[in-house]
Amino acid sequence: MQSLSSAAAGRYLRLSEAKGELVALRRELHAMPELGFEERRTAARLVEALKACGVDEIHTGIARTGLVALIHGQAGAGERLLGLRADMDALPLQEQNDFAWRSATSGLMHACGHDGHCAMLVGAARYLAQTRRFAGTAVLVFQPGEEGYGGAKEMIAEGLFDRFPVRAIYAMHNWPHLPPGKIGLNRGAMMAAADRVQITVQGRGGHGAHPHLSIDPVLVAGHLITAVQSLVSRNVAPVDQAVVSLCAMAAGDGAAFSVIPELARLTGTVRSFKPEVQQLLEDRLTRLVESVALGFGASATVDYKRLYPATINSEAEADFAVGVARWLVGAENVDDQLPPSMGSEDFAFMLQARPGAYLRLGQGGVCGLHQPRYDFNDEVLPLGSALLAALVEQGLPLGSE
Repeated sequence: MQSLSSAAAGRYLRLSEAKGELVALRRELHAMPELGFEERRTAARLVEALKACGVDEIHTGIARTGLVALIHGQAGAGERLLGLRADMDALPLQEQNDFAWRSATSGLMHACGHDGHCAMLVGAARYLAQTRRFAGTAVLVFQPGEEGYGGAKEMIAEGLFDRFPVRAIYAMHNWPHLPPGKIGLNRGAMMAAADRVQITVQGRGGHGAHPHLSIDPVLVAGHLITAVQSLVSRNVAPVDQAVVSLCAMAAGDGAAFSVIPELARLTGTVRSFKPEVQQLLEDRLTRLVESVALGFGASATVDYKRLYPATINSEAEADFAVGVARWLVGAENVDDQLPPSMGSEDFAFMLQARPGAYLRLGQGGVCGLHQPRYDFNDEVLPLGSALLAALVEQGLPLGSE
């Protein structure tokens, strides 16, 4: 791991002394993964850990299993609020690791590092509650249901920012593609909007030996798979980024080798950064699908659902986060022009409601996110906690109340 700047060494040392506790908590959470809105044991364990840290208030049951902890600084308690967010849920994936802290629940695992995110935020809570070198209140948000459940949106709908009106909010995600100790972000789009598409082709079933008496939806689906690849290349400006992927197809019965089915279904995703590109792709996809099907005498419908908006850092808050990161690890270890990812993140909903920034914390490793052999790198736990704590200390500095 890269060395820290001399100015940050004292704060990091205090968190390094708690590394054993953070590792133990992280591995305990890893062993008991829970899906979105089912994180009851996870939330209970986090409440226990936060109480041990000495936080001032804990609010539970927000968006079912979400919770918020408050820590008041030395001055201006409750007057100026700054938010930090960690996600809690796991994935429906069978773990293939064989270490002692592997998942104890078959078919579920922390394959995205949310166990590490929670442990780092607890570490920040421990430090902030002990030192309280800030003016205002730190709002620590432990969010349920990030992995496709829209937990951030539900927390907001239940009054998260009405009850805790933060001036800005920050989140951090581990990133195996950056070396340990490196921090990355940019001043705009960090992650893409994610839309879900399901195409249903209605044909007329028949015998495979007499295809002229049927309308083959499988043939139509094949042409659609090819045709949709033109949507980005021939409709989206080359300087913009977008992806259309049809990832699954279902039609007929594999045992009925001579039966032409009535229906075929295609399922996929559309990713984009700009709202106008998102709208363009939805409109063109719908028109293309209907027209291609009509050309074969079939009909087709598109069920297009917008799941997550793009995750867009606000410029001022991104600039601030870059400055904090440089102070912590040195400018040479901060990439402030990190390329955006075509993945998605429901922290985007929070950034639509409040200014803020989404950061990447390098953890290295050869295994990427959402893979059955993934594991969070415990060596970066103190650094992640230090970064979160520094965002509060420098975002709510003493003497500014």
